[in-house]
Amino acid sequence: MSEDCANPLLLGWIKEWLDQARERNSKGVTVYKKAYESMKACPLEFQHPSQAQQLNGLGPKLCDRLTEKLKAHCQEHGLPLPEPPGQANKRTSDTGVDAQLAKKPRKARPYVPALRSGAYALIIGLTAIGENAAQGMTKAHLIEAAQPYCDSSFTTPTDPTKFYTAWNSMKTLIQKDLVYEHGRPLRKYALSEDGWEVAKRIQKTLPGASDNPGPSTNNQTSASQANAALNDDEEDDGSEVPQYILGHAVNTEGPTEPIALPPGSFTIQLVLDTREVRTSTDRDYIANELMKQGITPQVRALELGDAMWVAKCRDPSFMSRHGEEGDEVMLDWIIERKRLDDLIGSIKDGRFHEQKFRLRRSGIKNVIYLIEEFTVTHPDAGSGSGPKYHEMVASAIASTQVVNGYFIKKTRNLDDSIRYLARMTLLLRKIETPSSTFQSHTTNPKPISLIPSRRLSSTQSYLTLLDELRAKEPSTTYGVTFSTFSALSSKSDILSLRDIFLKMLMCTRGVSGEKALEIQRRWQTPREFVEAYMALEPQNRETMVSAKLQSLVGRKKVAKGQSKKIAEIWGEAGK
Repeated sequence: MSEDCANPLLLGWIKEWLDQARERNSKGVTVYKKAYESMKACPLEFQHPSQAQQLNGLGPKLCDRLTEKLKAHCQEHGLPLPEPPGQANKRTSDTGVDAQLAKKPRKARPYVPALRSGAYALIIGLTAIGENAAQGMTKAHLIEAAQPYCDSSFTTPTDPTKFYTAWNSMKTLIQKDLVYEHGRPLRKYALSEDGWEVAKRIQKTLPGASDNPGPSTNNQTSASQANAALNDDEEDDGSEVPQYILGHAVNTEGPTEPIALPPGSFTIQLVLDTREVRTSTDRDYIANELMKQGITPQVRALELGDAMWVAKCRDPSFMSRHGEEGDEVMLDWIIERKRLDDLIGSIKDGRFHEQKFRLRRSGIKNVIYLIEEFTVTHPDAGSGSGPKYHEMVASAIASTQVVNGYFIKKTRNLDDSIRYLARMTLLLRKIETPSSTFQSHTTNPKPISLIPSRRLSSTQSYLTLLDELRAKEPSTTYGVTFSTFSALSSKSDILSLRDIFLKMLMCTRGVSGEKALEIQRRWQTPREFVEAYMALEPQNRETMVSAKLQSLVGRKKVAKGQSKKIAEIWGEAGK
């Protein structure tokens, strides 16, 4: 602890809470870090923790926690407890009418969820993992644990005209800092310190904790008695959560090996992006035309691509029994549809390379670029197909085929594209699902296996895992749930430092995704990159990147001129 700190004891307790928040990946890290920095920089010595409220980042709640820590410290070491400033004067002041009439300040009532409400059940469900558990619970496991303690459903709206379920209570618990969420792509939930205090208070509402192995529908304690117990403000004296709650049979980890989808247990569905429309006034044209050809697409907002296919389980509960959300598994096919004019525009503004980079990181093996209105036979047809763009389009298409390994499909118009989507859907249904007619001409359908979401910790581990599984079983289609894929592909989801670094590098003109990846492999963080520049003499910085990547060939190689541009940005960052 810093010797310059005027309040080392208080600073030490804040540091302890900061470290705990970091271990749990809690959003409280920001709060405690701000308080820690303020306390560390404060030159004033406080006689009582309540005085710390004048510092930036220390509110009444945090100061109350410091006061409780100080009480325990004084009791442990036999020291007198300091009184808040002005308290002694108040005790010796006039005790006349004014003092008698002074209202006693009301103690803020702690948040208490209603008996058998969604929040009540979620708190009980989260106690299943124990107070000191490092991992949280997934949504599917938490719902399984919480449902017996709630009168409403966590999956089906009570009112069919609304979309709210008991799960909406999770937002309230997070806002009140009783629960924190973490993890990407799979969200996990755990109780905060305050959440555990509420959980211990809730135990008083659960009769027969030692005798009753589960929730009772005929409680001996009435609702009014239970709510009275919930609102009891007395200390719990360290009482523990009932053992039958902690012993509630919930597997918070679950299987990590791929889960095979039994043949015939699913159907193949085409999923279209909501932005795939004919015109702004004819938004249903594509879906309607597909239905005329016997294909009923699912239309929803897609994080990546314009069309994809999923294996939809016939049994809606199949996925939840394995701790997964939804009932769809991603297949290895995705389409990026572009009109020719849009393709040219995306090449000019850089979106084309950024989209290909995201498609590569998606893990989808079969990427199809569907280029629509591909009519370059009329040189004077306009800027979209003029001769000056022929070379640019041809180069982009060749690069996409040769370098990226993506398939290019050219169509004449939208109707031609729709017919292609219908044919692809019928083909995948033959490949992926059993059919006696088809099997007479070919082998058994291609197996599909689901990669459990809990096994994924980052996009990189997902891609590595896919490579390993595909190498072992090339004939099997490995996929994740649709919701997990959306999280992995999301632009707006939480970005790792690696993702941010790659995006920063790609902001330099000419630095493609491939070059950014090669730079990041050698200097893993922005700080490491800047420090490498600072370790060199100024005259040697311009060629640092080009010299380091000189052994590479093709698009991954960085020329000296480009290396100089990068140095002008990053080589000056450390000054």
